[in-house]
Amino acid sequence: YSSPLLLCYLYRKGIRFCRLIEYATKLSKAGVSLLKPEPKHRGTADTVLNSMRMLPCHIISFLIAHSFGRRMLYPGSVGLLQKAMRPMLQQGQARLIEEFDGQRNKLVACDGNEIDAMFVDRRREGGRNGNTLVICCEGNAGFYEVGCMSTPLEGGYSVLGWNHPGFAGSTGVPFPQNEANAMDVVIQFAVHKLGFQLSDIMVYAWSIGGFTASWAAMSYPEIKALVLDASFDDLLPLALKVMPDSWRPLVTHTVRQYMNLNNAEQLCKYHGPILLIRRTKDEIITTTGPEDIMSNRGNDLLLKLLQFRYPKVMTDEGIRAVRHWLGATNHVEQASVYSSYEVDDDWCTSVMQSYQTERETMYPWSVGEDMAPEARRQLALFLAQKYLRNFETTHCTPLPSTEFQDPWRLQRAPQGDRRATWKRE
Repeated sequence: YSSPLLLCYLYRKGIRFCRLIEYATKLSKAGVSLLKPEPKHRGTADTVLNSMRMLPCHIISFLIAHSFGRRMLYPGSVGLLQKAMRPMLQQGQARLIEEFDGQRNKLVACDGNEIDAMFVDRRREGGRNGNTLVICCEGNAGFYEVGCMSTPLEGGYSVLGWNHPGFAGSTGVPFPQNEANAMDVVIQFAVHKLGFQLSDIMVYAWSIGGFTASWAAMSYPEIKALVLDASFDDLLPLALKVMPDSWRPLVTHTVRQYMNLNNAEQLCKYHGPILLIRRTKDEIITTTGPEDIMSNRGNDLLLKLLQFRYPKVMTDEGIRAVRHWLGATNHVEQASVYSSYEVDDDWCTSVMQSYQTERETMYPWSVGEDMAPEARRQLALFLAQKYLRNFETTHCTPLPSTEFQDPWRLQRAPQGDRRATWKRE
């Protein structure tokens, strides 16, 4: 807060300001674990020669990543933007404290970065959602003061927002390792200081926040659920879209070495409930333009998730059916495609419940192994519409609380129910 009048007003209201909280962990300064790109296997001599040949590329990639590359990827870390937004951020922070009794904290991550966080506690209000904590992960120019925290707040949830390293009150720079370190201390704070169980924590992310959210789900598999809004599968296709074709090898190397936001790979390590929200007019995470909905990388995120979890369902015919459904731009078109395949929701549910009852529940599942193509298409579409919801708007429109829902969970069949009849080839 830079305004003396605002400071005086808040002190008169008895508001508690920032508390610095540091956790002693066994993690090294290098931080938490990240998934790394698989190395290419070569002979020893070949490796040395290749390293010498690639040295200029390594140097240029480092310079790009640590100069304009990082600022392009996370414009919210640019000082000029933060200065322009400071009055708005101050007002947003004051609103969270005044209207919602928000508690501001500074959390010290294992790398020494201080992470600015805001907690709103709804547990004593008696609502049905208050005992669930929603941890919010903002976009690349988002701040908790004016960001996606408002969506779960309107839904009556307890909410914990935080700013990326280098954003507003957080220190550091937003590289993937620092991002994961920050997410880790936020979860540790939620569990050990705020007193939430992992099973009572949902993680909600918008846009690039999908990286830290999927990392959290991968690293803390006991969390209740994951909601990803307007997110993507992999940064590389989006980076290639905005750079010259002649830079393709350099861009690929830079992303994989320094900015490897591999959301889909991390997402497939989590076995809990997931909801993906796709913006049908998204202009940011499409590789061509908002009018081409099939270039939305949210489609690829869904397909990779379904192919990992249900590989026997997502064969060629299953993938074609889901792509057909994804090509619909509104609810009416999607319902038309869905009905054209004559999907029997009750049959699909009973098949999934039967498999869940008779076999292990860890993914990938082998359900669909002996089914006819028609049955696989039905199951593929049934699963797609359970995992993904459309929101007919652009990338930056705030998500209404009515669109924020618990992800689908397959309920176990009541004892004594008849087993489903599988449609075999």
